[in-house]
Amino acid sequence: MTTETETALIELLDTVRETHARFVEQLADDHDTLLESHKWLLSIVQVAADVHLWSDSARPRLVEIVGPYKKWGGDNADAFYCYAPVDPSRTYRVTLHPGDAVYMSLTVYGGPNDGRYSTRIVGSVNSHEAERDAEGTIHVVLSAERPVEPGVSWIRLEPDAVAAITRDYLEDPKHGRRASWHVEAEDPPDTFRQGDADLARRFRAMTTWVREQASIVPIPLGPPNAIDPPYPVPTTTFGWAAGDAAYAMGAFELAEDEALVLRGRSPDCAFWNMCLWNPLLHTYNYDYEPVTINGAQARYEDDGSWIIVVSARRPAHPNWVSTAGHRRGRIWFRWFLPAETPEQPQVEVLPVDTV
Repeated sequence: MTTETETALIELLDTVRETHARFVEQLADDHDTLLESHKWLLSIVQVAADVHLWSDSARPRLVEIVGPYKKWGGDNADAFYCYAPVDPSRTYRVTLHPGDAVYMSLTVYGGPNDGRYSTRIVGSVNSHEAERDAEGTIHVVLSAERPVEPGVSWIRLEPDAVAAITRDYLEDPKHGRRASWHVEAEDPPDTFRQGDADLARRFRAMTTWVREQASIVPIPLGPPNAIDPPYPVPTTTFGWAAGDAAYAMGAFELAEDEALVLRGRSPDCAFWNMCLWNPLLHTYNYDYEPVTINGAQARYEDDGSWIIVVSARRPAHPNWVSTAGHRRGRIWFRWFLPAETPEQPQVEVLPVDTV
C-alpha cells in the first residue's frame, strides 16, 4: 500500500536530483564551486531534516544548523547557531551560560511553517541587554503572556511564531568555551505517536526548504575587487538574518600573484568580522587557512584603522585572509551592535609580494 509519506519522500528525492542537475549545468565553468555544491546540497538536506523532520515543539532540542560541516546561508568561523521550533501556544524557558562568547542572542522568527523561510523577527534578546543572575547566567522566557518572576528576559510569542535561533560569537573559536544553551517547554505531553499525514507533511516541508534554498544560490558575485557601502542595522530582515548587525558586501577576483588590500575602520561594536564566501554563501575550509578574520584577531594601525589582505599566497602582512584556491568569491563584513554605521572600506589590487 502506498502511503502519503512515501509519495512525499519520492518528491523530496526528485527535488534533490533536479537541484543537483541544475548545479552541474550552471556551474560548469566554476570547478571549485561545482565540487562544493555537492556538499552544500547534502548540508541543506541535513538541515531540512533537523528543522522539519525531527523537530518537536513540545519537547524541543536546540540543534546546530551551521558549522564546519554544515556550510550554507552565510556561515562564518566565529559563530555557532542553533535552532529550536516553537509553538506560540506554549511557554518555553531558555537558560544561557555565556562561556567565552562576546555576543549572544536569541531571536524568535515568524512566518509560514511549511518549509519556507521566516518572513519577520517576532522578538529578540541579546547578551548586552539581558539581565544576568549572580553566576552570570541569562534566563529567557518565550510565551504569549508576560512572566511574573523578576530577573528574566521575555520574548512575546505572537501567533505566527515558528522558530527560535541562538547565536554565540567567540573571538577565539578554536580555544574559547562555547556558550551553553538549554530550552524546555512547560507541560509537554507524555506520549507521541507518528501518523502518516504528519510525517508526510514534514517531508513536504523538507522539499519546500530544499527548493527555496536552492533558488537563492548560486548568487551573482557583483563587481570584482570592490566593497559596497555598509548598510545600517536593518529594520526588517529576510529568513533567519540577525536584527542587530550592520553589514557590507563585496567581491574579489584575483590572479595567483595578486592581492586585494582592504583599508577601513570599525566603530565601537560587540563584535565584527570579515568572511570570504563562494557563490553558495558558505565559507571556504577554515581548518587549514584563515579564510575569515575578526576584530580580536586583526592587528590594527596606530590610528585604530585596519588593513586586511585577501590573496591566494600568504603576504608579509599579518592580517591575511586566504582565497583557499578560489580565483573569485564574495566578501562579507558584519558588525554587531555598532555605535554607528561603519564607513566604506577602501580597496586596492597590488602584487602580493609588495604587500
